[in-house]
Amino acid sequence: MSHQLATSVAESPLLYVKVQSGRQIEEARKKRHLTQRDLARELGMGVRWLREIEAGNPRSRLDDHLACAYRLELSTGHILIPLLFAGQKMCFPRQLAMGDLSDLERLCIEMIAQRNLDRLTQALTPAWTSPPVPAGPGL
Repeated sequence: MSHQLATSVAESPLLYVKVQSGRQIEEARKKRHLTQRDLARELGMGVRWLREIEAGNPRSRLDDHLACAYRLELSTGHILIPLLFAGQKMCFPRQLAMGDLSDLERLCIEMIAQRNLDRLTQALTPAWTSPPVPAGPGL
């Protein structure tokens, strides 16, 4: 990662996300042999706007990036994980920037689900005042 990109991550996480997302959208679209015209038509947007998204234009909207990612069956980790770091005022690790974040995205979801399950289990588990009486034979 260049110094310029590292600086842009710190200064403008949204701009960084849009640039990275645009690159991934373009790459995925080309892998699927879709033209910009075809993808734009499927998403109900103009070709010019799709070009702006792929170019990482700062005026592009994150919901359009997400719509493209969903249509192309991309992980949204490249959008959401850097924003999580920014929201916590933490620097996004540059080693993650170039890789596929789908595994990390899945791990985050699993941790959130497990935490919610743990809280639900705790809320539904009665607080025993004395140890339960073991069941005798024949019960």
